[in-house]
Amino acid sequence: MLVNVFQELFTWLMLFIILLNISQRKFPNTEKKRKATILIAVDFLIVYTLVALVAIWKLPEWVSWIFPVLGIAAIIVFRKKFWPFRLHCVKCGKRLDYNRIIGYDENLCQDCYWEAHPEEKEAEEAKKKTPEELIEEKFISADKVDDIPWDYWEPTESCVLTYVTDGDKILMIMKKTGLGSGYINAPGGHIELEETKTEAAIRETKEETGLTVSDLEERGILRFQFKDGLRMLGYVFFTSSWEGELIEECEETKPFWTDISTLDYDAMWEDDRLWLPMALEGKKFSGYFIFDDKTMLDSRIDEDIEE
Repeated sequence: MLVNVFQELFTWLMLFIILLNISQRKFPNTEKKRKATILIAVDFLIVYTLVALVAIWKLPEWVSWIFPVLGIAAIIVFRKKFWPFRLHCVKCGKRLDYNRIIGYDENLCQDCYWEAHPEEKEAEEAKKKTPEELIEEKFISADKVDDIPWDYWEPTESCVLTYVTDGDKILMIMKKTGLGSGYINAPGGHIELEETKTEAAIRETKEETGLTVSDLEERGILRFQFKDGLRMLGYVFFTSSWEGELIEECEETKPFWTDISTLDYDAMWEDDRLWLPMALEGKKFSGYFIFDDKTMLDSRIDEDIEE
């Protein structure tokens, strides 16, 4: 009898549907397929119940066949709700794996799914990144100084700037090459591996101007985050003690004396106008800046803060 067939199938089918529904919970955006699994179970249960009633009421055998036909007809008529499953990607036609067949309502392969949901792809890729890579991304993506976790910030380069004064005069250079070329600045450059920041300040000033400086006073610390990933830490020194003859120019710079009162801030980096007047007054400071190439996006100056 048909009812016996349904009895043999019932336990296994229900177990399969329960396990299938549980596995579908692992996948996001699988509401339609999970509902379809439940609808199929309900459809089978109704048909099984009606077939069983036919046997209990001892109706003719042919009557019991009506209900499976009606059950199949219901699935066909409402196939969009009963059968949202597809074997191939609806966009590119690629064969779907098992997880994609039973999960993800859109029936897209992995590549097409990432294309449709770039935010999920980004989140998934972020899970694979190391803490260092995530922090590095945060540095580069930040447009505001306060968005940068400065406690974890480490420079990729360290440099010095040395302002030499002589009464109302101050020694500046015209940068001819490298970062900041075309701007006027103080003598300075990178700190070499085996030298202190003070030794670097003395060396760079000698190389770029010909003068030998001494009695250096550190007045500021500058932290620059560039959008290209460059992180530069700068130390600002001042001195009025120097000796020697000013050179005309070198390969990298052209030094010159100018009046402090007529400093051309428009010819300097944007950040200079924020902290240099403060430093000229003898104040100590710490500066934080975000640059996109030569354009300053954001800044913060803290007075009297030392490292």
